[in-house]
This record gives sequence, structure tokens and C-alpha cells, in this order.
Amino acid sequence: MTPASAVRSSLEEMLDSLRRRDERPKDEPPALPPRPTSRGRLPSQRRSLPVDFKVGAKEGEGRAVDGDEEVVLTSRFFGNKRIARMPQPEDSPYVKMPKLEKYKDEPLDEKFRWVGAAAGGSVPKKKKLRVWCRLPNTDWELGNIHSIKGEDTVVLLSNGNVLRVSTKNLLPVNPDILDDVDDLIKLSYLNEPSVLRTVKCRYSRDMVYTKAGNVLVAINPFKEVPLYGSDLAAAYREKKDNRPHVYAIADSAYNAMMRDGANQSIIISGESGAGKTETAKITMQYLVTLGGRSGIENKVIQTNFILEAFGNAKTSRNDNSSRFGKLTEMQFNDGGKFCGARIQTFLLEKTRVVQRETGERSYHVFYQLCAGASHILKEKLNLKAADEYEYLKQSDCLRISCVDDAQRFHMLMEALNIAHISKEDQENAFTMLAAVLWLGNIEFQVIDAENHVEVVSSEGVTSAAKLMGCEVSELMLALSTRKFHAGKDSIIEKLTLSQAIDTRNALAMSVYVFLFDWLIQKINKSLEVGERQTCRSITILDIYGFESFHRNGFEQICINYANERLQQHFNRHMFKLEQEEYVQDGIDWTTVEFIDNSECLDLFEKRPLGLLSLLDEESSFPEATDLTFINKLKQHLDGNPCFKGEGRGAFRVRHYAGEVLYDTSGFLEKNRDLLHSDYVKLLAHCQLSGLFASYILDRSQDTNLIRQFTSADLLDRSVGSKFKGQLFKLMQCLESTTPHFIRCIKPNNNQLPGMFENEHVLQQLRCCGVLEIVKISKAGYPFRIAHQRFAERYGFLIFENVASEDPLSIAVAVLQKFNVLPEMYQVGYTQLFFSHSTDFCIGEHQKSHYTRDSSHSEILSWS
Repeated sequence: MTPASAVRSSLEEMLDSLRRRDERPKDEPPALPPRPTSRGRLPSQRRSLPVDFKVGAKEGEGRAVDGDEEVVLTSRFFGNKRIARMPQPEDSPYVKMPKLEKYKDEPLDEKFRWVGAAAGGSVPKKKKLRVWCRLPNTDWELGNIHSIKGEDTVVLLSNGNVLRVSTKNLLPVNPDILDDVDDLIKLSYLNEPSVLRTVKCRYSRDMVYTKAGNVLVAINPFKEVPLYGSDLAAAYREKKDNRPHVYAIADSAYNAMMRDGANQSIIISGESGAGKTETAKITMQYLVTLGGRSGIENKVIQTNFILEAFGNAKTSRNDNSSRFGKLTEMQFNDGGKFCGARIQTFLLEKTRVVQRETGERSYHVFYQLCAGASHILKEKLNLKAADEYEYLKQSDCLRISCVDDAQRFHMLMEALNIAHISKEDQENAFTMLAAVLWLGNIEFQVIDAENHVEVVSSEGVTSAAKLMGCEVSELMLALSTRKFHAGKDSIIEKLTLSQAIDTRNALAMSVYVFLFDWLIQKINKSLEVGERQTCRSITILDIYGFESFHRNGFEQICINYANERLQQHFNRHMFKLEQEEYVQDGIDWTTVEFIDNSECLDLFEKRPLGLLSLLDEESSFPEATDLTFINKLKQHLDGNPCFKGEGRGAFRVRHYAGEVLYDTSGFLEKNRDLLHSDYVKLLAHCQLSGLFASYILDRSQDTNLIRQFTSADLLDRSVGSKFKGQLFKLMQCLESTTPHFIRCIKPNNNQLPGMFENEHVLQQLRCCGVLEIVKISKAGYPFRIAHQRFAERYGFLIFENVASEDPLSIAVAVLQKFNVLPEMYQVGYTQLFFSHSTDFCIGEHQKSHYTRDSSHSEILSWS
């Protein structure tokens, strides 16, 4: 029996009981309680048989008056019995309810029927079983069962409405005392509305963290909450506070690393705007305090601000959205001291530099530079206000509410100083940012009937050339022509207006990507660990959340593909591996079902006819278009249940988090991502600072960008293929660690504090698999240890010579000695499995043992 059927069965039993009561005639008085037998009476009430008792004696009956009440005296074997003659009531003692005659013959072809509202007191409320009732709009509402007729139940809702509903649309309600439990496994009934009610209740009290077994659910408060600081961090560090918190997850990962010697990972996921970046920062801050002072902890914290400036932007759903994936490896020495860090990034959304949707911004750093640069720096860079640059003003959004870009720029410079980024390198970075802005102001004019163009001599091209360190004529030529080689001959081809604009934008995007990667390299150099130190690590993954906008393009499909990969990693560790281990070790277990996203991943990755393979194949044909690409997708993918072709160059994908409609416009161009040899050479020979110029040259040589590409090269170098390779390496890294999961939830789409949108939150909880997590956690055994290791760790508590005893016998003896209940653990073939309730069963005994005998230094820790 599954947990769901068990819950349903218990509800059905309660409903059957109420149904039997309601099927009695309306005017029948309540049944009298059964008369107790002599064995059940109190001794003083027992009577003896009369001495002259005779079998067959006739019963007599007499009448008497007791006050105003007439009584009947009935003579029985045990003496006279007073029976009161009560006046018969004119009405039934039951409260009469409105007759529901109109339901009698109606077919139940509809799931729900409204039967009217309780007007004042016309429909009195009977105190009966409380239930969750699914409304016609699929919302859940609290109510009390009014009556039951067959398979239908009439429910009096909390808002006074009365609803007729099938019993399959009712769920049991937990007692009010469980409304704000800190761990969802403590709920008596596990169902969606109960889980939602609990997290909503906690959120209303600024308790934004809730445990779901081993997973932490974090709801973005969109305001400052008093849940952080050195005092609270110390409380978790000293084990004085065990409430759900990011600190608790980080502390658990650190303890596991030190105890087991295994690398750990903390995987933070959720949709855009759910608070992943802030959660990652809080996690890093706590781990730094755990690792003690090493001189570089402040550098690590400041890198967050630097990367936010260069890699985050305002989107329609999040004012500080990460537009890149970040993997931060926090490194500790053998003694647990924090000693360094390394940052890996992937898939920066470079198209945001040159275009984006209305109401969104480019990367924060552009606006910060324009607003906060000193007068001297502005003169040197010929810097203007943000609204004078085409790349910034095109989306009609230059500011973020309650954000001071000038102040943020000064904070950025301070962070760069703390991270030991030299003044020269800082100036180089700002120079490149200004060059990108001026590239966007370069204009073209058509010079012939074939729409060929030349660059207009303007402040844009002269400023860009000066900042990049090249001749104006070289830049103008690179943006308006293209050179090809035909044998030994060189052919120069003029560009059309659209080609020239694409070339200019590609150059601007390339400069920004080079700058971003160079900055990551400089930061990693500043944070690197000494060569002689051996390290353990805790890896923190902060990746862009699942996205579904009004228009979804190439960037969104890459982001959502990455989220599908991470969801499979989550499923694998929380459901597949967990349950497989139970089965393989031979313990008693009933499988918990979960939503598997394997079909969606096959849609992307299957060879040779997966979406990414088809995209690469089509990208290798010069004459291919977005239309030929969508036709190929429809031809080969229509059989996959996660794919649906649409009109006008669009298609739908059914992701684990919901359906998304994608527009194929620009897919092929963005996937090819070719840097033409002309402007790669231009970049490599610009008179920039030695470090930055050499970095660009190294990158261009490493990736063979200067040579001409063949079809095979395109397949190997496409953005989709590179990103797929990056994800593969990322998953390899994560698979080598012990994972800890934080699921971030966005309570509303308006980014407002105190607003909790039930359906929006419930959809995220479903996508996260929270209900399934709680079920498997409640029934499961999260703590396990090999027989041999358990015997070595705890055998000394009852045996003097542990080595001479059988490990399993020792383990069982220890558990029995300290009265660990059988339901708290199971003995597998190779391991002992412990439930959540076993946390400190042996710990207290062991601590007292250590108090008496200090020769043992190891302390029990299940978590």
C-alpha cells in the first residue's frame, strides 16, 4: 500500500462512519448507551438475588407520582424500577438541515456542484470531520463535512459556502497544533494542502526555512529578516540551535566532511527570483566562520559582490538575476581550517550585452560605472550618462528601485581592492567596459543598391578604437568587410547592413566574455591554495533558475536544460539511489513513486536525433535557417511525449517544472557563435595592457578561432555542444561529493514581502518533489553505517576487546543495551539503517561515558 492510499483509506473509514450516522431516519432519537453489566457496575450498585427468588415469578407494574412527573413502577426480578414517562417531542432532537432533494436523481457527470451559500443561520454548522476540499478552480479550501450521500459529500466551507463534492476530492486535515511544525515529516497527514498550509503559516511569521526531511525549503521573504548574524551563527556552530536554517545545512556539510573525509556539495535550486544567490552568499559566510580566520575569508566574501556586478542583471522577474552558472569550491585543510577557494563559471548570457526585453537591464556594472566613476576616470574613458548609450537605453530601463548605482560602484571598487585586483587591472576592466558601450554607438550607412554599408565616422567609432587600442581605420574595416581565402588568393567582401550590425554586436559580446573570463582567472589566482596544502572541499552550486518568459529563446532552452540535468541529479540521490540501497541491502521497504524526467533529458541528449544533436547538425549547413530547423525538429521529435511542434517557428517542451513555448528565431546563429578571423586578429593585436591582450591572444589560439571552420569544427565548437560538455563535467564533479539540497521558493511574482500566492508556491513545491521527499524521509532511514564501522565506533561501550567479536553481534548488542527501539532501525546485509528519530539515542550514554573516560576522543554524530 502506498502512503497516498493509506491516507485515503483512513479518510474513507472516517467518512463511512459518518455516512452510517447520517443514513438513520431523521426523527429517530439518539441511541441510548448500552446498559452496563454487573461486571461493569460499581460495587455499591450491585444487587443480590432476593431470598425468595422463584423462577417464573410474574412481573407487576404500578404507577406513582413523583412531583409533577408520572412514573411507572415495574416489578422485575431485581426489584422495582422507576421508568419516567417523558412527553414525546414534537420534533426530532436533531437539528433539521435543508433537504437536498434536487440531488436525488442528478447524474454525477460533473466533479463539483455548488448547492448554495449559508445565509446567516439558515444552514447551521454541525461540528463534524474537518477536511481539505478541492474547489472547481483546483484550489484547496478548509471545510467541515455536512452530510454524505453515497459517493458524494456535502461540505460546509470555512467561507460559509456549501459544496457537493466527490469523496476522492477530499483530504484529511492535520490538527492546528501542527500548523507551523519546522519539519514536514512531523505532519500526521502528508498531502499538498497541508504542506502548503504549514509553509504559509511559517512564512507569515518570518520563519522562512522549513525542513522536508533532509532537504531545506527556503522561501524568499523579499525583506530583511532577523535570522542572521554572528550570534546566531555561533548558536548553530555550538549546537545550541537546531531549527531549520541555511546555517544548519552548511554546518551539517562541514561536520560530514570532517567526520567522513569526503568532499561535500550544497546544491541550491529554484526558479529565477527565488533567492538562490543570497542563499549561496549566506552559506559561504557561515562556512568561512566555521573554518576560522585564515586571512582570505574576506576576499572570498567580496568576490560575490564582484561577480554580481559583472554577471547579474535586472530581468522581468528578478531585480538581481544571475545570468551565469557558478560553482564555488570552498577548500579546507586536514584540520578543518578554511584555506582557499576556486570559482568555475559557465554559460554567461552574453546576448544581454547587446539586446534584451523591454523593462530589463544589461549587466549591473555598466550602470554602476556610468553613475559612480570619478571625474578623472570619466574623462579618461570619455564616459557619458547611461542614457546616451544605445546598448543601455534600448530597453527603457536604466534604474532599479531602491538601488543607488553610484554607491554600488564605490562598493565594487572596494571589493576589487580586497580581492587584490590591482589598480592597473581595475582600470583595464573599466576601459573594456567603456569600449563595449561605445561599440554600441557605432552607426552604418548604406552605400549601394545591394545594401552594402560602411561605418559612419563618429564619436562612437573613434572612442571605441581609442579604448581598444587600435587604429580607427582597422576597426571600421573589420566591421564593414569580411576577408576570405580562395586558394592563395584573398577575397574581401562588403557586408550588408544586417551583417554589419551582427558583426559589431558579436565583437562587443566577445570583448565582454573575454573580460568576464579574465576577471574570474584573476579572482581564482587571488584565492588559490598553497601547493603544499592538501584539501577537502565543500562545493556550492548557484545556477540560474528555471525560466519561462513571454518569449523564450536559445538562452532559456540552455538554462532549462541545465535545470533538467540538476533535477535528475536530485532525483537520483533523493529517490533512486536511496531506494535502491534499501533493496540491495535487504531491508523491508515499500517503494515511493516520484516524477522522473528521463524522457525530457532524452529529448535533449539522445543521439543522433536529440534536440541538441539536430541543432548542431542544422548549424553546420550554411544555407540552413530557423525554419528548416523547426521542420527538422517536428520531423524527428514528434514521437517524444515531452515535445510538441507549434506554428510560426515555435515548439513546446514539457519540462519537470511545466511547459515552455520556445521561439526558434536566432537559434542557429547563437549556436554557431563564430568569431570571424578578422576581428579575432584585431582583438589579439590591440594595444591593450599586456596582461589583457595576452589573455585574449591565448584564448584565441587555444580555441583555434583564427582558422577557418569546417562542418566538423562547428559540431565540436557549437555553444550547445560546449554547454553540454560543461554540464557533463559539472555533474561529474557533483557525483564525486555527498550532496545537500536547498530548494528556494518564490512566494509571488511581484517580488513583494508578505504576499503568498498559494498556487504559485504549490506549483514550485510540486516541481521540487517536496511531498515525495517528505514521504520517503518519513518512512526512510537517512542515517546508515557499516556493521564494522559501527562496531569500531561504539563497541567499546559494552565490550573490552572489540576486535575479538563479530561486528554485527556487537552492533546489535549495543542497540539492545541502550534500548534503541526496533522500529527506529533496520539491519541490512552490510549496514545498519537508522530513522530520523534515532538522532541521539546512544549519544547521551556515550557522552556520559566520555565524561568518565577521557581516553576516547570521538563523539557520536549522526548528522
